[in-house]
Amino acid sequence: MTKVITDEQQIEKVLSRGVETIYPDKDSLKKVLMSGKRIKLYCGFDPTATSLHIGNALNIRKLAKFQELGHEVIFLVGDFTAMIGDPTDKKAARTQLSRNQVLSNCKSWKKQAQNLIKFSGSNPAKLMYNSKWLGKMKFADVLQLASHFSVQQMMERDMFQKRLADEKPVFIHEFMYPLMQGYDSVALDVDLEIGGNDQTFNMLAGRTLMRVLKDKEKFVLTQKLLTDPTGKKMGKTEGNMINLTDTAEDIFGKVMSWTDQMIKIGFEILTDIPLEEIEKMGEAMNKGANPRDFKLQLAYEVVKIYKDADSAEASRDNFIKVFSQGQKPEEINEYRIKVSAGNFSVAGNLINILVETGLASSKSEARRLIEQKGVKSNDVVIEDVNQVLTKGKHLIQKGKRFFVNVIIE
Repeated sequence: MTKVITDEQQIEKVLSRGVETIYPDKDSLKKVLMSGKRIKLYCGFDPTATSLHIGNALNIRKLAKFQELGHEVIFLVGDFTAMIGDPTDKKAARTQLSRNQVLSNCKSWKKQAQNLIKFSGSNPAKLMYNSKWLGKMKFADVLQLASHFSVQQMMERDMFQKRLADEKPVFIHEFMYPLMQGYDSVALDVDLEIGGNDQTFNMLAGRTLMRVLKDKEKFVLTQKLLTDPTGKKMGKTEGNMINLTDTAEDIFGKVMSWTDQMIKIGFEILTDIPLEEIEKMGEAMNKGANPRDFKLQLAYEVVKIYKDADSAEASRDNFIKVFSQGQKPEEINEYRIKVSAGNFSVAGNLINILVETGLASSKSEARRLIEQKGVKSNDVVIEDVNQVLTKGKHLIQKGKRFFVNVIIE
């Protein structure tokens, strides 16, 4: 029998650090945890991409904190809900994914998450898939769930209001998403669901269904999100999203690219540094201390947690060498291109090379980088978006810290 820890200080930390809101209230949940009752809780993750990202990691780490207290934790893969697509914060309906795409996306997720949560041992986290129950539901079951919500409730959501104002469509199947996520709570018979504060509506839908269908209280814990000063979440478009499959060097560099205003919240929700120390860092920066020094520490802590201490040390040393001292990395990836007279203009085109080597995610991004004078070849800034590289060796540099040796044969 797993021992449940009822230490008030530990419980208070779990219920406070990085937490925005607890429904119905924090004191009620704290009372349950202090009683010694072993609760069941979960967080769901839709496999819309092959890699888990740092936003997912925040919730995985919170699950792990409850796991350490001795509670039953479920890592739920939304393999069914991912095929529909969560409309939260979306300006247009998500592209629906096939079953094969979803399963392919999540095939390495357990391996990615195992540094953050235990799937073995005396109190292992359970890995489950919501297609087990959602895939078996009949149309009558869906109608029964839908009867507990109104169109007005759904249309009050900000992204739907924005779409209507922009004369963009809102699809009926998008109304179904909160119902499906809500039913996950019923199928799992949980006591608590955790998630980012952007998931509040969906998680409260589950609270409603638990009360109606099971006459049971379900707590909801929402967590703070890592956002830039404008309130925008980390994302692929901004180029600052940290994936758990990123290299240690890339993670370190991405943290260093964050604005200074993100340092304190980053320490709070991404690390285990005591809050008292974080407050002192804030006070020091307010008095003129260089934020870069604290950001270096934040990047080190993030890499240490999501990779390991050795990688954190190496990444910090490499960053200081490349960024601060203007040196080039000791190890630079090499990319060979064999060209012929017929395909030279295509194979040697710099835009194509930036995409092929991963320095740019798309041709449009590559074009933008060149236009902004963010690309060098052999230390010379490239200004022509139609640049074609000649035969030979070229050290291609993006920004101040991304390098690749391109050899055109």
